[in-house]
Amino acid sequence: MHDLVIKNGTVYDGLGGKPFEGDVAIDNGVITEVGKVSEGGREEIDARGQIVTPGFVDIHTHYDGQVTWDPYLQPSTFHGVTTAVLGNCGVGFAPCKTERHDWLIGLMEGVEDIPGTALVEGIKWNWESFPDYMDAVEASPLALDVGLQVPHAALRAYVMGERAAKLEPAMPDDIEAMAKLAAESIEAGALGFSTSRTVKHKDRNGANTPTLKAEEDELHGIARAIGATGKGVLQLIADFEDVDKEFAMIRGMAEVSGRPLSLTIEQDDRWPHRWERVLELIAEANADGVTMRGQVPPRPTGVLLGLTSSLNPFIMHQTFRQIWGAPVNEQVKALNDYEFRQKLLAETPEYPVGEIVTMLCTDYHKMFRLGDPANYEPAPEDSAAAVAAREGKQPREVLLDWMLEKGGNALMYFPLMNYHCGSLDDVYKMMTHPNSAFGLGDGGAHCGILCDASFPSTILTHWGRDRTRGPKLPLEWLIAKQTRANAEVVGLHDRGALTPGLKADVNVIDFDRLTLHSPEIVHDLPAGGKRLVQRADGYTASLVSGQVAFREGEPTGALNGKMVRGAQGLPTGVTLTRAAD
Repeated sequence: MHDLVIKNGTVYDGLGGKPFEGDVAIDNGVITEVGKVSEGGREEIDARGQIVTPGFVDIHTHYDGQVTWDPYLQPSTFHGVTTAVLGNCGVGFAPCKTERHDWLIGLMEGVEDIPGTALVEGIKWNWESFPDYMDAVEASPLALDVGLQVPHAALRAYVMGERAAKLEPAMPDDIEAMAKLAAESIEAGALGFSTSRTVKHKDRNGANTPTLKAEEDELHGIARAIGATGKGVLQLIADFEDVDKEFAMIRGMAEVSGRPLSLTIEQDDRWPHRWERVLELIAEANADGVTMRGQVPPRPTGVLLGLTSSLNPFIMHQTFRQIWGAPVNEQVKALNDYEFRQKLLAETPEYPVGEIVTMLCTDYHKMFRLGDPANYEPAPEDSAAAVAAREGKQPREVLLDWMLEKGGNALMYFPLMNYHCGSLDDVYKMMTHPNSAFGLGDGGAHCGILCDASFPSTILTHWGRDRTRGPKLPLEWLIAKQTRANAEVVGLHDRGALTPGLKADVNVIDFDRLTLHSPEIVHDLPAGGKRLVQRADGYTASLVSGQVAFREGEPTGALNGKMVRGAQGLPTGVTLTRAAD
């Protein structure tokens, strides 16, 4: 008998083949048969009326601290993720000297909005070098697979100390040391190296990330050393203020290393068409034989506003600050008081010029009810500005009423990036670009304002089934992009397809029942830290190396995951062919 057989499902092979009715057999953590399986299994899952897919590969998360205390990496595993890649955007916790622990926590807290108190309580710091950190993660219990990347900020601070924090240029000796450590980490099993070149990334005190102004000799020196190993990938985010000049330097990293590079693609309202030029340049690079991809999101980068989140449209009002931080029921009581409410609405705060917080407080045309199920493509006529105009109110009156729904627990949605045109039409172009990859879910990060780890569920439900404001996309293509295609982006060729000989990471999904709910606030981080989580109905079972690790998104207790050391080749004798072909 087989160890496990998934029977009678609608199989999506992860290679883009047409779905077909069939079975999947698994033995010793590996897929052994796909199609009509005659023998039974010691364990069987009846997938009749459901879809069967490879496990989802999330190439952009920030669980670098959480992975050391949480084997389940929620909320990503609520959404079928069986492999998560950490260490993106140049931030992480290794290498690190003892005197830099608090500084790295402050950087992660500021850049990725992860409560510093949770990191202080949760991280044990039983490492210094990056290989030590890999050993620590490898020794941690895991319910899914994780891959690690070397973060430039930590590496720079380890070598340069305070000069890194002051954004000073790296000297030749610094570059040589960083390059050597990065290459050693790749040889020890890191999947890649990441960096950040955006002013959006600041530590908890408002200081820029230490990699912001890293110069060409530093970036190319590190990339060249990684290239000499013949392994690893490169990942980064940049502002592209001078698009062609900045891109040329970044392309140079891929050229001198010969390694694949991926970078963030987002539409910013301030420069609504800059992303198109970056994708053009990525296409030109690939045409020249330089492997580059744009990591794109399947929906807006959406900030969640409300009394329970870290932001809401009234945070700059002095009247609101009298109750900010009080228990929600006390805030609700005050906001329902007529005199308090009128005083709040009569105020006109002073907003900082040019800051994102000003947009989040005053761009009423981009503020919407989120709803449950969550609506990530709201119509312009449903914005606070449009509703206020119809009802003859101030937009802030509308927002205040929305905030008080659900006993003050309601969340509003502000599509900060990728929604300039008021729909997902531009996101459609990003997703269907031939040189793009699905990413940017930021699982584990932005705990008080974002919850985009649910991207895999949005991909299936919105783009594969429910979209009404534009074209949908074929489900088999969407599944292939977030399984096999993403696995290949980071060099994990042993997974991502339902093919005999590959790793048995599998999702069984009741697609008709698949529903993405509204995010909610929980206080389950170390030291009672707050974060947003988002659940979905319909994930019947998620298997990691052949064992059911999650049922309906909840852990079974199986800890069959591992830290993946380095790129994984296609197993000997395996041929990737679309099963339906």
